[in-house]
Amino acid sequence: MRPGAGPAVLGLLLLCAAGAGAGDAEEQHYPQGEHRGDFDREALLGGQEEVDEYVKLTPEEQHKRLKSIIKKIDLDSDGFLTESELSTWIQMSFKHYAMQEAKQQFVEYDKNSDGSVSWDEYNIQMYDRVIDFDESTALDDAEEESFRQLHLKDKKRFEKANQDSGPGLNLEEFIAFEHPEEVDYMTEFVIQEALEEHDKNGDGFVSLEEFLGDYRRDPTASEDPEWILVEKDRFVNDYDRDADGRLDPQEVLSWVVPNNQGIAQEEALHLIDEMDLNNDRKLSVAEILENRDLFLSSEATDYGRQLHDERLYRDEL
Repeated sequence: MRPGAGPAVLGLLLLCAAGAGAGDAEEQHYPQGEHRGDFDREALLGGQEEVDEYVKLTPEEQHKRLKSIIKKIDLDSDGFLTESELSTWIQMSFKHYAMQEAKQQFVEYDKNSDGSVSWDEYNIQMYDRVIDFDESTALDDAEEESFRQLHLKDKKRFEKANQDSGPGLNLEEFIAFEHPEEVDYMTEFVIQEALEEHDKNGDGFVSLEEFLGDYRRDPTASEDPEWILVEKDRFVNDYDRDADGRLDPQEVLSWVVPNNQGIAQEEALHLIDEMDLNNDRKLSVAEILENRDLFLSSEATDYGRQLHDERLYRDEL
């Protein structure tokens, strides 16, 4: 268990948004192995708008909504929340808010409101103009070439998400484009994209050297810097499951796709550590409500969007 968990983890009972998305959520959450308390606020909790809305609720309504969410988390209805139940809810919340965000983006990107997002509409929303690069011609300027490569990757992912080969992406295809890690038919694409970027010798695997990228040890240094030691440890202990010194396609997938399950389990443990008053390793409604003031007064939390997200405190995820 990593040290440093603060009261912010209590907010995970109320919200676990999909902030991990494009980056490595584990790296953001535990830089150099230390728990970042404000990660829970930034990535997992609502912002100032949610705070403003929450404080307008009466104490009775806050209490009512909190108890409703607790009831939903309690899958076996025994009156206690276990690590497993908390972890399951958190993972569901990750996906729920990722999907909600994608649905909101879809409306913004669909400029002509025809129920699909074309490649031109995507470009206009992202860059205010339609961009078209020659796939076979590299640019002299390094920054422009880097952008060209990223843009071509986006276009390739867009085309892969477009299952029906129509003029644009419908909502389901747009979700696959924005969150390919959540859609089965995009899994192979995610793997191949990672291999194209990191597998420099083309053998279908990612070695430790390829994993570390352009890093080369300073010949005057007696040892590697701390961040390299951390990365090497992650390669050996987190990703290279068969210990053969390289990452196969499935191991590459576990590397490039955020491990929401692992994050959820860690957060569930943090939550129990903070609130379990009788050390039975599960949370009663009374324990949660007794710690409610700690949550509400903590500047490390933004209260929690789920308390005013009607889909969560009234309907199933």
